[in-house]
Amino acid sequence: MIEAHPLVAMIHAVPTGARVAQEAFAREFPQATVWNVLDDRLLDDARDAGGLTDVLRRRMLRLIGHVMDGGARGLLLTCSSYGDVVDTARTLWGVPVLKSDEALFQAALAGPFERIAVVASTRPAVPAAVAQLEALVPAVRPDRPVDIVTALSEAAAAAGTPEATARHLADALATVGAADADAVLLAQYSLAPARDALAELLDVPVLDGAGAAARALRGLLLPDAGQTVPAPAVAP
Repeated sequence: MIEAHPLVAMIHAVPTGARVAQEAFAREFPQATVWNVLDDRLLDDARDAGGLTDVLRRRMLRLIGHVMDGGARGLLLTCSSYGDVVDTARTLWGVPVLKSDEALFQAALAGPFERIAVVASTRPAVPAAVAQLEALVPAVRPDRPVDIVTALSEAAAAAGTPEATARHLADALATVGAADADAVLLAQYSLAPARDALAELLDVPVLDGAGAAARALRGLLLPDAGQTVPAPAVAP
């Protein structure tokens, strides 16, 4: 049975990412009843451990179990560093569970871009994003090659304004020779406020994942509402 206002849970690692995701759902999926769960040690603990550990994976699965027991009809993990936990969650629960940027990556690969840059401000987000992109290539564009390049700017995480964040990200992209990419993907929701400023600096499309995720869940939970194919948000 399709619910008019399905309960959608979002598990966040940083408050900024939570705010960005909530704004995207208010805009793209206003019918959803949103349930926010924040564990603001998830990202720091993954960073300190040098990536995901079995202990951290079990911790995320307990959080997922918590929202599933609470009646969630869909779930979005807004922290890209924990994306591979979704694969396990999908075998345990029979409701849609989305990785943070899965819908965005699908749309980006389906687009005309030949060279895609992925930029992040936290180290674990980089391999997590690349792994998702590469895993989708055979299904989304098996006959078209794509060049994926990555950049990391930890300084961007501490920048005080979207403009300063964008400058740090642009510098990181230039350092690795990625400033000429056809499109730039923001690997974290917390970077979304810098999207427009970065697009202006680079003069290429800069895409973020929150809106794409909201549209994807809307299509899955309210199929009669249309717009089942997610599209990326592209800065002007």
